[in-house]
Amino acid sequence: MNFWQRLEEPAHVVVCGASRGIGLALTTQLLARTEVAEVWAIARHASQNPELLALAALHGQRLHCLDVDVCDEQALSEMATQLRKALPRVHLLLCTVGVLQDGAAKAEKGLAQVSLEGLLATFQRNSFAPILLLKHLLPLLRGRHPCTIAALSARVGSIGDNRLGGWYSYRASKAALNQLLHTASIELSRLNPNSCILSLHPGTTDTELSKPFQANVPAAQLFSPSYSAECLLAQVERHGPEHTGTFWGWDGEPIAW
Repeated sequence: MNFWQRLEEPAHVVVCGASRGIGLALTTQLLARTEVAEVWAIARHASQNPELLALAALHGQRLHCLDVDVCDEQALSEMATQLRKALPRVHLLLCTVGVLQDGAAKAEKGLAQVSLEGLLATFQRNSFAPILLLKHLLPLLRGRHPCTIAALSARVGSIGDNRLGGWYSYRASKAALNQLLHTASIELSRLNPNSCILSLHPGTTDTELSKPFQANVPAAQLFSPSYSAECLLAQVERHGPEHTGTFWGWDGEPIAW
């Protein structure tokens, strides 16, 4: 059975990073599914986002927008408290937050460009935020109900696949995310045997994150957020507890650690 078939009730879904790009596309596609009871859309300014407001007007109480800075653990804790009061459990948790080059975070080409400030900024968003989100929502994931947690990783985070070098902070932060998720999958499988935690590579997608680096990407290999979201949801659908703690590409191919 696939993910949707394993559900015994309509799904309670949380999408973190829901206000743009892949996160917004995932939110849109999930709300279109009859198996989904509601989506909690999390972003720094979710309640003011025009696209999310349009979805709320269309779907009513099935969409809840929460303003949360995912790099602030106190904010994550308060959000989790709010969700625990509103929900009996979470069936699907998707985290699309990430940074490649913005502010202190840099896509370094060589060691001379690596800085502590850049490393910290990149790890905070790419590695620390997703695992702290998972930590605070753990009470809604434990039990025996089917649940899947998926976070966006990247093929360049694969140590085995690294042949070009560069992008020190981004590569390392995604490798760290993979290890954190793999470790969490072992713990969560004891707390909920029907759980599945996945690292997913969405492919090169036409978003703000990739825009400065799209010049050399063939048109056929640059995906729309909608297409990437469709492919990611297909991976969520096909993978279950027996695959927990694994790393997959948008095309369903496993990626080396």
